[in-house]
Amino acid sequence: MTTAAPPPGPRRHPSVNENKLVKRLLRETGKAIADYQMIEDGDRVMVCLSGGKDSYGLLDILLTLRERAPIRFDLIAVNLDQKQPGFPEQVLPDYLRARGVPFHIENQDTYSIVKRLIPEGKTTCSLCSRLRRGILYRVARELGATKIALGHHRNDILATFFLNLFYGGRLKAMPPKLVSDDGEHIVIRPLAYVQEKDLIAYAKLRDFPIIPCNLCGSQENLKRKEVGRMLEEWDRHFGQRSANIFRALSQVAPSHLMDRQLMDFAALKPTGVPDAEGDHAFDAEDFHAPAFAEDDADEADDTDNAEPAEALRVVSLRRPAPGVRPA
Repeated sequence: MTTAAPPPGPRRHPSVNENKLVKRLLRETGKAIADYQMIEDGDRVMVCLSGGKDSYGLLDILLTLRERAPIRFDLIAVNLDQKQPGFPEQVLPDYLRARGVPFHIENQDTYSIVKRLIPEGKTTCSLCSRLRRGILYRVARELGATKIALGHHRNDILATFFLNLFYGGRLKAMPPKLVSDDGEHIVIRPLAYVQEKDLIAYAKLRDFPIIPCNLCGSQENLKRKEVGRMLEEWDRHFGQRSANIFRALSQVAPSHLMDRQLMDFAALKPTGVPDAEGDHAFDAEDFHAPAFAEDDADEADDTDNAEPAEALRVVSLRRPAPGVRPA
């Protein structure tokens, strides 16, 4: 007989830095949701919960934002139990019951399928990911979910960009919001603006019951690890380099690239009208990075007893006016 996990005990008073961490996570998640219109009034959001720090953090932050948002939306946590040997199957149900979160555990033995089809020593992640994705899409449909929320963060998005750049020859990253490959679902990544180091600190602060990610015994994604180390090295030696690269993903100038599907270069003709974004081939490059919003916001967080909801004023989760459909 499995013993249920005890409910969380009383929490100690958080320090100033811990308060800043919580407010920063709420602010950045709320801003990403608003910028990309990820959640609308009446949504039923399926939060994919793996047992790792990122998905725990995502669920916890969304629970807080739901309490403060001016719209109504439901959350349901979903875990796919892939029958990996040693998976502690009661950890997530016990945690979710203690938090009072509706949940669904989907039991599918994809582990055996992967082991049967992938030769010993080969990386299993690609096939495992495809199987998992298809199952989660089906579960979302059965649960009536209108959005599927994943726990990918800023570091994941940057790593994906460089993996595509270095190994795929494509300018492609991991978008905060997109339509699923089966065309039936909206997938959202509310942690798109959040740094991994903050999620690590938050997991420790909240004492999440982390389930290790090495149960399947598959090889690490060595290329992703390599890119992650590169980004860490850059930030140690060059300050805000990765933040600038991340900002560049949302400030694209198709006319200054080479993709003929995005820009009709063959049809270009002089207009006689000056264009500040025109060619500057003969000018010396002079880069002036804008002030970092996250740094400015941290300065504003110095008031320890400030109401966290104040930091959420940037969140434009607005209940639509009567008769007006959400954008």
